Amino acid sequence: MKRLLPLAALLALSSAGPAQAGLFDDAEARRQITEMRQDLESRLETTSRGQLELANQNEQLRAEVARLNGQIELLVNEVETLKQRQRDFYVDLDTRLRQIESAGPGAGAANADPAAESGEYEAALNLLKDGKHSEALVAFDAFLAKYPSGSFSAGAHFWAGNAALQAKDVNAANKHFNTVLTRWPNENVAPDAMLGLANSQQALGDAPTSRRTLQALVERYPQSNAAQVARQRLGQR
Repeated sequence: MKRLLPLAALLALSSAGPAQAGLFDDAEARRQITEMRQDLESRLETTSRGQLELANQNEQLRAEVARLNGQIELLVNEVETLKQRQRDFYVDLDTRLRQIESAGPGAGAANADPAAESGEYEAALNLLKDGKHSEALVAFDAFLAKYPSGSFSAGAHFWAGNAALQAKDVNAANKHFNTVLTRWPNENVAPDAMLGLANSQQALGDAPTSRRTLQALVERYPQSNAAQVARQRLGQR
């Protein structure tokens, strides 16, 4: 009997070993599964957050593209309007030149040669067409000094204002545009002179005054193409 006890004990110990190992393996597996689940949940949360941020960025980009497209459309319309006004001015210029040339002596300023007057006016305008803004401003100023009350005085002041604005001489631009509005408020160039005045005020950094000028332009010349441009600008601001 004494020899059987150690053998029984040995058998008991040997039979308990695999059970304890199984319990240890099961706990380790559960721990690994838990860690994997936590890692997967963390990755899913990070991915979801990234997708949400990307969706927000896409929405912001779409809104920005829509806004820029709207501004581009307004600018295209404004450019087309200004081109049409320029074509109208040149047609009006040609008509008036022919009228003066056919009228002969007595037209335009007193004691002025109509052909010489129209030639000098057209020469100054050609400088502006060629992009020689400073030279055009000098030519228009010389023309106005020579023909202060000539047939092209209103147009000369208007184009001088445009030349001055392009040459960055904003004070001169203001002077010429204001002269048109004061002396020839009913001329065809008056609405565009007011638009030019708003541009020069904006160039001086006086945005509130520029805005008031645009509003006055819409009220005073509501049917003009210049008023259409003013409405577009007021809508942008």
